[in-house]
Amino acid sequence: MASTLEEVAELAGVSRSTVSRVINDSPHVREATREKVWKAIKASDYQPRAAARSLVTNRTRIIGLLIPEAVTTLFSDPFFLLLIQGIAGACNHHHYHLMLSVFSGREDEEDPYRRVVGSGYLDGVVIASTTLDDPLIPRLLEDRIPFVSVGRYPDQQVSYVDVDNIGGAQKGVDHLIESGRRRVATITGPQRMIAGWDRLTGYREALASHELPGDGSLVAEGDFTQEGGRIAMQRLLPHNPDAVFIASDTMALGALKALREAAVAVPEDVALVGFDDMPYAATATPPLTTLRQPIQRIGSLALEKKKPGARTSHDRSHRTCRPSVMRSELSWLSPSIRKRRGGLDKTLALA
Repeated sequence: MASTLEEVAELAGVSRSTVSRVINDSPHVREATREKVWKAIKASDYQPRAAARSLVTNRTRIIGLLIPEAVTTLFSDPFFLLLIQGIAGACNHHHYHLMLSVFSGREDEEDPYRRVVGSGYLDGVVIASTTLDDPLIPRLLEDRIPFVSVGRYPDQQVSYVDVDNIGGAQKGVDHLIESGRRRVATITGPQRMIAGWDRLTGYREALASHELPGDGSLVAEGDFTQEGGRIAMQRLLPHNPDAVFIASDTMALGALKALREAAVAVPEDVALVGFDDMPYAATATPPLTTLRQPIQRIGSLALEKKKPGARTSHDRSHRTCRPSVMRSELSWLSPSIRKRRGGLDKTLALA
């Protein structure tokens, strides 16, 4: 097996200096040549000396993923698991290492920042689950740490990748209104979170586009948890909604539970549309109509935007992915269709 740059170069059919440039992540190498060299490195089991390389290039090839959520939330919410899959897959493809940092409460934020970000080990940072008052982002900007946010952030200095939360919410509410529903309620995400705010904005814009009045009694704030969805649905029921747009599938499961407990039929009495297209949406009872956001793709794009060309790079671009509607006929059938069919269709129809 090859153990030197010269042997890797011979195997790849390139010069020794080209192999060195590839290992040091030089931008002056064609992509086809870069892939050929990495294949030769893998085939030969050559191990570049990371410590020596970092001294020369001032890079470590380590990306930090910061998730300011409790560990229990991280491993119980499929969103974060899918996001990590997307980022980790992109890191593997581009030969970077991923370091995950999870911290549970606001009282812990300063210490993890000093321990992880302030260590100097990271070439770049991906931060997930941002809030409007998140102190981490101003600190990253102040310290000029290259980073990208998973989720829109209002400061235009911040590079981010996100789904079109406003447009997606509009699309979901449009579906409900076009099926004949008129008292369309919403269970929002936390309003200190930008995704929660944007999805509420999309709900309101959809009502306005159909010339339906807004009604504050039909808006209940949730917290992106199943229990939060159940409690919010209980608050809405006395106001007689005939449809509910729910800002996450996890909360939609809680809303379904509250409706069952109140003996309210879905979709005959209340139709639902969720957001995320989590794996359990299709197996809920009844299956959920939901908006798919490409979570793994978002994670991959976040890494693509933050893979380091240099420690001092500050990409301020924004990338937004469009969600698509995954329509289950069981959770949103219009009254006219239900009347024609005389009952519930037991198939899952996707749009």
